[in-house]
Amino acid sequence: MDYKDSAWQDSMRIRLDYTNMTADAIGEEHGITDKQLDDLQPITDEIHRQLTERRKAGELAFMDLPYQSKESLSKIIELSKYVRGKFDNFILVGIGGSALGPQALHQALNHPYYNLLSKQGRNGSPRIFFTDNVDAGKLKGLLDIISWDKTAINVITKSGSTAETMSNFLILRKALIDAVGEENYAKHIIATTDPKKGALRQIAVSQGYAALDIPPGVGGRFSVFTPVGLLSAAVCGIDIRQLLAGAAYMDKLCQSGKLRDNPAYLNAALLYLADTAKNKRICVMMPYSSSLQYSAFWFAQLWAESLGKKYSVSGDVVNVGQTPVGAVGATDQHSQLQLYIEGPFDKVITFIRVQDSGYNIPIPLAFLQQEGISYLGGHDLGELLLAEQTATALALKSNKRPNCTISIPKLNAFTMGQLLYMLQVQTAFAGSLYGINAFDQPGVEQGKQATYALMGRIGYEDKKLEIEDKLAKQNKWAV
Repeated sequence: MDYKDSAWQDSMRIRLDYTNMTADAIGEEHGITDKQLDDLQPITDEIHRQLTERRKAGELAFMDLPYQSKESLSKIIELSKYVRGKFDNFILVGIGGSALGPQALHQALNHPYYNLLSKQGRNGSPRIFFTDNVDAGKLKGLLDIISWDKTAINVITKSGSTAETMSNFLILRKALIDAVGEENYAKHIIATTDPKKGALRQIAVSQGYAALDIPPGVGGRFSVFTPVGLLSAAVCGIDIRQLLAGAAYMDKLCQSGKLRDNPAYLNAALLYLADTAKNKRICVMMPYSSSLQYSAFWFAQLWAESLGKKYSVSGDVVNVGQTPVGAVGATDQHSQLQLYIEGPFDKVITFIRVQDSGYNIPIPLAFLQQEGISYLGGHDLGELLLAEQTATALALKSNKRPNCTISIPKLNAFTMGQLLYMLQVQTAFAGSLYGINAFDQPGVEQGKQATYALMGRIGYEDKKLEIEDKLAKQNKWAV
């Protein structure tokens, strides 16, 4: 297989089937009409023009990440080779986009029990661990099992001062120093942060850490194709050049300004119309593959943080945004599907279907006298999972519940590059449809500032007094 071969690339193209979103399939009350899509074309033309101009002006840096320089990629690959050759454990310290993207890639493209394989079974790659929450129990568990002389730490924060990330890093750093000594510990640390500013950049320079740059114009939830996602992927053996080639392939598919020809624009428009014209306020991402569960979590951050906004770009109060929900098939057929089929008409479901899992595990013929079991024999698990996804989509359709399906021929770095890039462009386009800024997160910043105040950060003394006063009043009503 040559991922640069155009015929192979075309055979790996992901597809969007939106049949079950249409009024022809589920009726006009809940389905989208041809006219509603056609009426968006003039708006699409203008948004496409604006996005194209902004990209040329360097304002949409995430869209150019598939075309990184050889020097940038070589630095990441060389650093990954250093880690692979020297260490048995690799700890990624981050939160939000600094962890979800790397986790999505690792889960999708590596063995499901990767850390339990021998190093030979991992092709020489170290075990990988993610510290993505300030959960004392989880971090203590990691501290219990790590051999520090064989461990590398990749700390990721663009600002350099993310409270959760830096707290975990300070704890892990101390444990590392205690084990290998102050004079040796810096060789174990890689900082991924802003190229010039921020506390972590200053620390990296003063302490002598290896460091990789997060491009200044790329926000955390759009950073999976930067060193944020690429280093850990390369460390655990993922072909990052193939990943970026997949993203570049999707970028070419997204060059068209015609709504029905551009998969990212089209999916954004479908979800936008489902929300604003059909009152589908909840967007469920349901891959039929356990390997894509973290991809659904990654998308949930991308969609929620980008589109959940109080103000429009013109300053009007709009309070927009669909609520994303992650699910995984067939598991959540037995936990969530009842609500989706018979509950409120407030959801739209996006399935991700992997046509070829790469495995063929036959179901044995047995208990032939039991009709409720014997029919399974002679099939295989992949066939069963695809049948379950088809059946679920049909059940939703028959109950007039809108759903669409993203089909992936096979999970590999090329198709993952396509999927993640498409969803990013889709989100940027949706932001323009809603008339909001898809690239800021003022609500998140409010929470960060409150945390700084409660933890005693200098400069937030007045904020702390304000919060303590509010908490005192709130506690009067506690039981």
